[in-house]
Amino acid sequence: MPAKTKRKTRRREAAAPRDSRKELVVITGMSGSGKASVLKAFEDMGYYSVDNMPIDLVPRFVELTLHSSEIERTALVVDIREGHGLERLPKILDEVRSKLKVRIIFLETSDEALVRRFSETRRPHPLGTKHRVKAAIQLERKILAPIRAKADIVVDTSKFTVHELRAHIIERFQATSPAKNIFISAVSFGYREGVPDDADLVFDVRFLPNPHFIPDLRPFTGTHPKIAKYVMSFPQTREFIKRIADLLVYLLPHYIREGKSYLTVAFGCTGGQHRSVLIAEEMKKALAQAGYQVKVQHRDAKA
Repeated sequence: MPAKTKRKTRRREAAAPRDSRKELVVITGMSGSGKASVLKAFEDMGYYSVDNMPIDLVPRFVELTLHSSEIERTALVVDIREGHGLERLPKILDEVRSKLKVRIIFLETSDEALVRRFSETRRPHPLGTKHRVKAAIQLERKILAPIRAKADIVVDTSKFTVHELRAHIIERFQATSPAKNIFISAVSFGYREGVPDDADLVFDVRFLPNPHFIPDLRPFTGTHPKIAKYVMSFPQTREFIKRIADLLVYLLPHYIREGKSYLTVAFGCTGGQHRSVLIAEEMKKALAQAGYQVKVQHRDAKA
């Protein structure tokens, strides 16, 4: 086979198809613009997140994620801390775009806001002490101009608080997230052992009829079909589950906007064996149906 033909064949073999399931988000922009907060928001949305990755490692990192069955979405912060190597970023990202979906987020901020933030935090600008803060900001803006021109999304963070910036990013990227961005733990417990220390919300279910007083039901826990049949036979049980599920579905988006990524909801009865166990299990079903990730823990139930 002629050498020219061989080279073409090798190039065809080396060209792997673009994996549409994989995604790389590159977060860059001005120092002090909130890149760390944005990276944390992506981490809470399930992205594998890395801060300040050296530019030359980005292609290798992409290759590793492409061969990983566990990592599909990644987020990297790359900024002026890279030094002169930053000028190679556009070319590197152009190369990896053929392998997976790449989005560049550039965080823009006014000079006045940046000067104020550096003054409040009393941290030096990454370009060092050779320049006054305002001069360093203007120099950084000039260096980053080619990357800003390549950005898919430009976000001006000048008037955002940390919480508002996080909420804005989550709202904008929520559609790409396969699940609601809060993890819920439904815990059953017995009041005689005390309320769980880590509970965010506590609901007392001792108003429901108690299977403990029925000898045939006493040995079981709330996960047993006989307990479920008995407790669910009362209309107040079904109404309570519906009302609390509706309340939580209403509250959860507000918790997410405020930056909460984990919520513990506790349900208590006298001994933590029957009613609270059943309600926690039923709440898991209701919230999972609404699209939330829920785990159940029965703190005091005896197997």
